[in-house]
Amino acid sequence: MNGETIEQDIEGLDELERCLARTWETPRSPWGVLTTVDHKIIGRRYITTAFFFLMLGGVLALAMRLQLAQPEARFIGPDRYNQIFTMHGSTMMFLFAVPVMEAMGVYLVPLMVGTRNIAFPRLNAFSYWIFLAGGLLLWIAFALDAAPDVGWFAYVPLSGPEFGAGKRADIWAQMITFTELSALAVAVEIVVTVFKQRAPGMSLDRIPVFVWAMLVTSFIIIMAMPAIMLASSSLILDRLVGTHFFNPAEGGDALLWQHLFWFFGHPEVYIIFLPAVGMVSAIVSTFAQRPLFGYLLVVMALIATGVLAFGLWVHHMFVVGLPQVGESFFTASSMAIAIPAGVQIFCWLATLWDGRLQFKTPLLFVAGFIITFVIGGLTGVMVASVPVDAQVHDTYFVVAHFHYVLIGGAVFPLLGAIYYWFPKMTGRLMSETLGRFAFGLIFAGFNMTFFPMHILGLEGMPRRIYTYQPDTPWAGMNLFVSASAIILALGFVIFFIDVFRSARSGKPAGANPWQAATLEWATSSPPPAFNFARIPVVTDREPLWSDRDELPVSSGLRSDRRELIVSSLVDAQAQVRESSPRNSIWPLLAAIATTAMLIWSIFSPWAVVWGSIPIAVALIAWFWPKQVPEDES
Repeated sequence: MNGETIEQDIEGLDELERCLARTWETPRSPWGVLTTVDHKIIGRRYITTAFFFLMLGGVLALAMRLQLAQPEARFIGPDRYNQIFTMHGSTMMFLFAVPVMEAMGVYLVPLMVGTRNIAFPRLNAFSYWIFLAGGLLLWIAFALDAAPDVGWFAYVPLSGPEFGAGKRADIWAQMITFTELSALAVAVEIVVTVFKQRAPGMSLDRIPVFVWAMLVTSFIIIMAMPAIMLASSSLILDRLVGTHFFNPAEGGDALLWQHLFWFFGHPEVYIIFLPAVGMVSAIVSTFAQRPLFGYLLVVMALIATGVLAFGLWVHHMFVVGLPQVGESFFTASSMAIAIPAGVQIFCWLATLWDGRLQFKTPLLFVAGFIITFVIGGLTGVMVASVPVDAQVHDTYFVVAHFHYVLIGGAVFPLLGAIYYWFPKMTGRLMSETLGRFAFGLIFAGFNMTFFPMHILGLEGMPRRIYTYQPDTPWAGMNLFVSASAIILALGFVIFFIDVFRSARSGKPAGANPWQAATLEWATSSPPPAFNFARIPVVTDREPLWSDRDELPVSSGLRSDRRELIVSSLVDAQAQVRESSPRNSIWPLLAAIATTAMLIWSIFSPWAVVWGSIPIAVALIAWFWPKQVPEDES
């Protein structure tokens, strides 16, 4: 194949599209639902499932706020409150925040780099089923009053065999295994897609910022996730087999858990935040109708953040009695990471300053993000100081900081991204009126809910408590916070109403309603099963702005087989044609076998031995050589 062939002639395109549709289509049947490997279908499933878990986690948050609205309330008992507290944090972090960011990458990255499917599409299908199984495990346990009650961080010895009776902590640990296995699989897919499946001409300096963000995020996942999987596996071994990884009496170390957990836990903040940087960059550039100011600076800031993220974990442990020299290093790292974030914010502001602004709903959420994230960043610099952290570490000040960073730094950009890319996913526009109303309620409700928590923390209110005494000065502020949480929840209700209404009867969007510059807008909305009839050739960082009349395309891929272009790493020169796997039931069966083994292992260590047999059978069938090249991977 000559990957550099430029073909402007579109004669016979309809016939080509029909042939490609037959080759790449997913049958509209139960079998098609179970066997599809289309990244767009799986991406939508990921996004929908993650937002469903967001709703469940939000309901739990409201329940906690009702309990804390008044002193000595009896709405929720202490045991159930501990379950709800743990479920809320675990759901939001492991079942919503990380998966939904990766889901956006699953859907958008192949479109933005100009390929027809994600790398390892069957692994992609497997990763979704594993994610779904982990979420169901956790929430079924909650329905059966067997949910974990040790916090979303599961500190030992509270979660260990001495104090964590029953199977609650084991369920939490295996939920971690499910979600991190899923996340690692998606990270590998995104790295390979970005490195080897970019459209001809999309050199490294032409990659969209969102794709760069997902690439850096994927590398963080690959390097950080093994730490938490090691920690959760060690915890299960302590509980089920009788090892002593975290038992000081037998030579273990309880602080080892905190080091392993937070070595993953703080990079996780940036696993959630960096995709948001890419979303904000795309939205700002589009609604300013000009290229992003300081593209190279933003990309370098992304990479710098990804590197510095691994030098911060001990600032979660300033009160455990570590050497002061070590604490000073992590204080410096915690403050230094604010520099690349500041660079990005100033680049966005410069882009907006010199642009032709269109104040649509996505840009409103970006404005809300900048305000809230700056507040969260400032409080982050405060708690990076050891003396300050020692005073506020176990108070509601940290709860406020945490939510300003995660909701302000990730959820606001995510909601803006949903409004921005919803037309691409569905072919319909969301309502500007409902969108502005939802933004106003969410922005006001969020700040009214979480900003007063800084004051509660400075007044000494501890976090992780289910009630408090009437003689404390916290009652009035807690009532205000709980009432404000209802306003925040109403904003999300309007957002979801807008999503459902627009998906059914929203205004038709057209291929590129925002006049955006990146390749996902070069195909129809929603995209066909094959994404692009002919793979585009990229000649500029903003290809749809530089080639407004007609985008150059490459030829050479067969239409009767699922084929992709594999390109060089640096310059994205087309190298070979590669087959893309067809639909298959084996990823689902492998996920079912893996789920059975992991759940069984909660009750017996022999599950790892006997449960490996059906997993091996499913994997052998998955990779068994077949007559058709598309079925051999």
